[in-house]
Amino acid sequence: MALALLDPTEGDRGNPALPSGGEPAGCFASSAPPGDVVAKPFGEKLVGALVRRFQVPAGGAVKIVFVLAWHFPALRLNRLPPGRSYGARFASARAVAEFVAQDFARLAAQTRLWHDTWYHSSLPYWFLDRTFLNTSILATATCLRFGNGRFYSWEGVGCCEGTCGHVWHYAHAPARLFPELERSLREQVDFGLSMQPDGAIHFRGEFNDIPAVDAQAGAILRALREHQMSADRGFLTRNWPRIKRATQWLMAKDGDGDGLIEGNQHNTLDTDWFGPVAWLSGLYLAALAAAETLAGEAGDREFAARCQGILTAGRQNLVARLYDQDYFVNRVAPQHLDAINSGTGCAIDQVMGQSWAFQVGLPRVLPEKETKAALQSLWRYNFTPDVGAYRKAYPAGRWYAMPGEAGLLMCTFPREDWDYAQAKGKGPDWAAGYFNECMNGFEYQAAGHMIWEGMLTEGLAVTRAVHDRYHPARRNPWNEVECGDHYVRSMAGYGVFLAVCGYEYHGPQGRLAFAPRLTPENFRAAFTTAAGWGGYAQQRAAGAQRHQLELKYGELRLTTLGVTLAAGRQLRSVAVTVENQTVAATARQTDAVVEIALAAPLVLRACEALHYDCLVG
Repeated sequence: MALALLDPTEGDRGNPALPSGGEPAGCFASSAPPGDVVAKPFGEKLVGALVRRFQVPAGGAVKIVFVLAWHFPALRLNRLPPGRSYGARFASARAVAEFVAQDFARLAAQTRLWHDTWYHSSLPYWFLDRTFLNTSILATATCLRFGNGRFYSWEGVGCCEGTCGHVWHYAHAPARLFPELERSLREQVDFGLSMQPDGAIHFRGEFNDIPAVDAQAGAILRALREHQMSADRGFLTRNWPRIKRATQWLMAKDGDGDGLIEGNQHNTLDTDWFGPVAWLSGLYLAALAAAETLAGEAGDREFAARCQGILTAGRQNLVARLYDQDYFVNRVAPQHLDAINSGTGCAIDQVMGQSWAFQVGLPRVLPEKETKAALQSLWRYNFTPDVGAYRKAYPAGRWYAMPGEAGLLMCTFPREDWDYAQAKGKGPDWAAGYFNECMNGFEYQAAGHMIWEGMLTEGLAVTRAVHDRYHPARRNPWNEVECGDHYVRSMAGYGVFLAVCGYEYHGPQGRLAFAPRLTPENFRAAFTTAAGWGGYAQQRAAGAQRHQLELKYGELRLTTLGVTLAAGRQLRSVAVTVENQTVAATARQTDAVVEIALAAPLVLRACEALHYDCLVG
């Protein structure tokens, strides 16, 4: 490790070894001659000091910048590549400190620029905090990058190895903020070392030998997202054969092609479920929709048509067989009545397939009427302002929310025709450990979906419940816990932010669209793309709706812009300008959505602003 003091001034001193027990007075003792090296046996403390003397005038301030640097490149974990990626960039902790010293102005300025862009928003401050703070998980011991450049993650710090696919597919933040990182995960892991000849993806990499249905569907959906978060078609071109093979494995699980999977379905609740399961078959249908889209872009029309055929059948069968009264249930296989299953319980992820479809701009996967009814049932049966009473009646499970705290429960049982206590296998208490709990990442998934479907108040309430549970008066606001600290699934919170923004992006096609759900009459928020980021603003007036994209970093290639007008408004004309220069464009309105097509591709660069104004009547 190294301690450095930036911007040296006359009189700065260093002492490489303070006498034992001599601090803080020893810090100001005479320093050792320059170049002196002090060594101590491993395990004994070596304490040094850097000293700067200064005077602070009345009403004034003095700024001193220290750098704490480290260099531990010799990482070795069982079954995994050795070393850390930064070992190839830096020779020592001193080299790290020197790099920071040389580039401090740029690094600090870009960090503050993102901070200022993020918080220069019309969204509530608490919401901006809660949907972004979990990104810090990437900088904790949960996540690693090995000497060969491969990214790797536990589920939480030291908890559950293998960059677990059925947990990571909830986490939207890394892919939207660091798209190159997520592309490497798909190529090196999901479609690389984890992929089997039949298309199955082992969801823990080197650490397990089975696939999980939700992780498999999630890998396909994430492949579409990673393609959309690319600047060109390279990712799709390289990976389409593997994406297709992964989809074919799911199709094989659906032996009769009816769009419902009924055999064993391993999933993120850590066991095999049997029979048609609403949330797992719904994710399968969303994966088919993603594969159809990717097949179309890859020119594989035959496979796209096959996906569409199963998807059409599945949409009908999911409702006909699994929508019961006011939400989606699971039909337990008669030969597996003793297997764990939520049965007719109201489960938090029951319509997650449609939630994913919104995140990647797909057409509807699940029908609107039944899907919204299911979300309203979650609000009615699963949300409580105080979990204490429910957990007093059903005490089994982990207390991620305590009495007096609000939350959206994983699964409730408002009917009497299913009792999970009959489940054998790992036992009813083990199953209840999932059903009775409030788990942050799942709550974010449902909250974001509610907002996409127009249930703004409910979605914000669920998000606020998590935020209040992690208020610093109660817990560490940067450490949302599931089965471990700094738990990956909590990065699903960024998906709630995207839902509020109504964000859609397709880098290779150059399309960017927003449909703000909160204060659309005066809205401002940050956005990210494949190669740049900035701020989006929208204002509505009596006869116009005005929009601005201000790029703060990188570059952004655009061909199409999408906006949503207020209800009942009709587009009369559109005007597009960049830095006061007119850009030729045409516009087409469908319902409330306006698509603005630029006459030629436009590349927006840092510090440039694009304005597009819609005159309406």
